[in-house]
Amino acid sequence: MGQKILVIEDEKAIVDILLFNLEKEGYEVQAAYDGQEGLDMIFSYEPDLILLDVMLPKMDGFEICKSMRDKVDVPIIILTAREEEDNKILGLEIGADDYITKPFSMKELIARVRANLRRAQVISSQGDRASGSVESFGDISIDSERYEVKKNGVAVDLTMREYDLIKFLATQRDKVFARDELLKQVWEYDYLGDVRTVDVAVRRLREKIEDDPSNPQYIMTRRGVGYYFSGPQE
Repeated sequence: MGQKILVIEDEKAIVDILLFNLEKEGYEVQAAYDGQEGLDMIFSYEPDLILLDVMLPKMDGFEICKSMRDKVDVPIIILTAREEEDNKILGLEIGADDYITKPFSMKELIARVRANLRRAQVISSQGDRASGSVESFGDISIDSERYEVKKNGVAVDLTMREYDLIKFLATQRDKVFARDELLKQVWEYDYLGDVRTVDVAVRRLREKIEDDPSNPQYIMTRRGVGYYFSGPQE
């Protein structure tokens, strides 16, 4: 059996198209047509990835995200209508890994599904892990074997993408990366110029690791260029 994908979407026509194309790619797919059913299936079906609509009966996509994020760690791709700009950002703020706008091309959706699943596999696979190296930068440490970041010895609750971002920047300390370059290197595919995804991830990361997020010491901004990692290396 292929990797399991759960589609939580109330428009049957969209569900039918997704099921057909994802199954053709070799994935095992189940669907839920309202938020409560979707939340229940997350725990019973145990998917490897979730495609989650925002506007759902009984429970919306944001509620689902909040209800599951501290219990289940799987990639979530939010599905939003084109006019729902605020929903994209809010979805990322509450823990979604990605979003795609309706109407979407199936080629783009499949590419994003593959990229998110691939990264999740790397993190969960013991064979792909580094050989126990821990790098320290001031009061921050990054453990490449455990995929864990600690601040003052206490583990920081990061999403998969937030860990990827800080790890990538820290391994090339003081090198400035433009937002579109970070999208290619960390997210592994282009976002058609929508760099707000990077800005949201940086803001969330600062809130978790910086003493004063408005005056960061680690994740720095080079105005007009991009972001870089600073801090003393031990």
